[in-house]
Amino acid sequence: GLSTILTIYIGGSEAIQGRITEGNIAQFLLYIGRLTWPIASLGWVTSLIQRAAASQARINEFLETRTSISNTAAVAEQIRGDIEFRNVSFTYAHSGIKALDRVSFHIRPGQSLAIIGRTGSGKSSIANLVCRLYDADEGEILIDGKSIKDINLYSLRSQIGYVPQEVFLFSDTIANNIAFSSLSESKEVIAQAAKDAAIYSSIIEFPEKFETMVGERGITLSGGQKQRISIARAILRQPRILIFDDCLSAVDTQTEEEILHNLARIMKGRTSIIISHRVSSVKQASHILVMDNGRILEEGTHEQLLGRKGAYHQLHLKQLLEEEKA
Repeated sequence: GLSTILTIYIGGSEAIQGRITEGNIAQFLLYIGRLTWPIASLGWVTSLIQRAAASQARINEFLETRTSISNTAAVAEQIRGDIEFRNVSFTYAHSGIKALDRVSFHIRPGQSLAIIGRTGSGKSSIANLVCRLYDADEGEILIDGKSIKDINLYSLRSQIGYVPQEVFLFSDTIANNIAFSSLSESKEVIAQAAKDAAIYSSIIEFPEKFETMVGERGITLSGGQKQRISIARAILRQPRILIFDDCLSAVDTQTEEEILHNLARIMKGRTSIIISHRVSSVKQASHILVMDNGRILEEGTHEQLLGRKGAYHQLHLKQLLEEEKA
């Protein structure tokens, strides 16, 4: 570079006049070589610091955000899973969209509630309120006959198994993704959870089996495999309330039936909520809610709803025709 040329030029002039030796010039060239990278990297490091500062500012903004959900109950308690909504209305503050409008239902421990409807009908909003990610604007939500606001928040959520449609897996082994917060569980318990979620046969086909690394966000797995691992994770915890939020959308009908059959055995004496847009996912439920625009259009069992020839019946016929065409 320019510094090397200047060193040789000035050093050469000085050497000709006998003021320095050729060795002195060589020393200066060596020093310049050692200083070039540190000086050049100053700009790179400065850029990194500026980007890190901007990222830290965004993280600080998130960490300093205060939730509107207050945890007033100090004592943790075991819940049975009795859930009741009384004229519950809810609007998302950030969008102003009214997700639920005077919704009422009651599900007892050991029963399964299915919620079906098109996208945006308010199905997932019910799950969010049961997990108390939000508080209802109007009406009352009761757990075991007690206001949900009077139940210890951390205790409530620790007893709920929630399986979202958008699955998140860590860049870790399949076993650790299933065990998650229960890493002390034995291999047998993890394997049983995988069997109940109908993913065991797929896992043992991998060369490393349960020690297979799934990659970032489970990139090495199919959508159906990721959903079933997420289901196994929820089942492993043996929750009092299990919520499936349209998490069977990527599995075939046969696998879906196997999972729901296992679920009926696992959740005996516990409460399950199945949210779906497919009739095949909800027909075995104890009680079915048909929702649209945040309201309950119909409710009852599969047979009762088919007999009424209403929205549920029309949806059932439509999906049967789609299956026949496929």
